[in-house]
Amino acid sequence: MAANDGASDRQSGLMPSTARTAVTVVFFASGASYGSWVARIPALQDGLEATKSELGLALFGVAAGAVVALPLAGWLSTRLGSRRVTRAALVAVALALPLPALASSLLGLGLAFAALGGAGAMLDLAMNAHGVAVEERYARPILSSFHASFSFGGLVGAVVGGLAAAAGISPLVQFTGAAAVIAAIAVWSGRSLLSRHVDRVETGPVYGRPSRALAALAVLAFAVLLAEGAAADWSGVYLNDTIGTGEGAATTAFIAFSATMTLGRVAGDRLTAAWGSVALTRAAGALAAAGLGSALLVESAPVAVVGFACLGAGLATVVPTVFRAAGTRTSSPGAGIAAVSTVGYSAFLVGPPVIGLLADATSLRLALAVVVGLCALIAVLAGATR
Repeated sequence: MAANDGASDRQSGLMPSTARTAVTVVFFASGASYGSWVARIPALQDGLEATKSELGLALFGVAAGAVVALPLAGWLSTRLGSRRVTRAALVAVALALPLPALASSLLGLGLAFAALGGAGAMLDLAMNAHGVAVEERYARPILSSFHASFSFGGLVGAVVGGLAAAAGISPLVQFTGAAAVIAAIAVWSGRSLLSRHVDRVETGPVYGRPSRALAALAVLAFAVLLAEGAAADWSGVYLNDTIGTGEGAATTAFIAFSATMTLGRVAGDRLTAAWGSVALTRAAGALAAAGLGSALLVESAPVAVVGFACLGAGLATVVPTVFRAAGTRTSSPGAGIAAVSTVGYSAFLVGPPVIGLLADATSLRLALAVVVGLCALIAVLAGATR
């Protein structure tokens, strides 16, 4: 790197501690936007009088937008640097967030979810690639702390969504307020993230044939993201429709899931250093399977909330572990994370419609049992994170 680039880097916030703070805030903003709209899924469903299968098809748009956007996001992060893509994706999320509340038809809701999913996926990839670059400057695990911030943001978004639902505030008003905060963070982060040069690769191929290790990590990503997506998309519906808690109380399952995931990620870096990635991932999959299995076996709101809490605790450290491994096994963190997360996000293509269709054909309880099996698969494939 040229000397003038180094001076520019220091002026633009190359110091690792400054960049770490900025990445932490960006992860929080991403989580808050996610929690905001997930908490209002029952309201969006009721507003269009959609069945579970129709809601599942609309939610298909989230994953469709993500899978289309991820390869492009990986290419842009490699060629332009994750800094630029992170800031642009924050703006895109702010613009897309109010769209689901404006939808007047099932098709409109699906298209709105596709725009939101694409913007969110680009932000997810870019901020993780930037997080890997920051972690390399610390020479110790810190990536889980970023994901803890994401989970805390999701918790805050879910709580605000639950309070808004209880108070009768429309999703549009809530989403617009959250979008304004995210746009402000996009402006603020400009001088705090690492230089665009830190992970920019100007020449050479971005993607190639994946290694066996990268392929195994992709399967792990698929399993864990389908489980996370199921908790986000269906926990509220499960409590509301299957157990009969009502819309306001139904948000408590996702709140519990988000809370334990946040706590698990706060401790995740220390646990990774103490246990190692393989043992930690194996225990995490077992806890997640046991928690969700208990929630489905016992038809009780308190048991369901505790079960989703165990699911969140179990899944907490798996995504940071997978992304860390993927980001360090290729020449560019963005390319490795893109390869793994594209497969992972395809779980959102499969999950919502399959769970929705199975729920209509049998019951939501039986449909979510598929997720229990995937959590067990996480434990089986833990060796891939070594």
